[in-house]
Amino acid sequence: MTLPSAAATMSEAELSDCVVQTARLFGWRICLVRPARTAHGWRTPFGADGVGWPDITAVRGDQLLFAELKAEKGKVTPEQQAWLDVLANVGTTAVWRPAQWASGEIEAVLRSRP
Repeated sequence: MTLPSAAATMSEAELSDCVVQTARLFGWRICLVRPARTAHGWRTPFGADGVGWPDITAVRGDQLLFAELKAEKGKVTPEQQAWLDVLANVGTTAVWRPAQWASGEIEAVLRSRP
């Protein structure tokens, strides 16, 4: 599939902004986890077993959604996959990339009702 040039070069941060805005439009409450730059590189402030928690946790009514956002060639870490696997038992899980944004797949998920 050929992506529009904007989607092909979309960063994870840009994808994140699009997902959050669209989710809000369709009535989801969103928790977005973003890493911060520190003197030691990029860090996400999690303790205990939180390393790898998905970027997006969203709730609408009785719907629960967890999404890991990746740039087009970004890789899911083993810790991220472990969380997605266990969270699939309690909600919908996804790994979303710019290709899914360009195709409308993400909007379709966020728009859908059970």
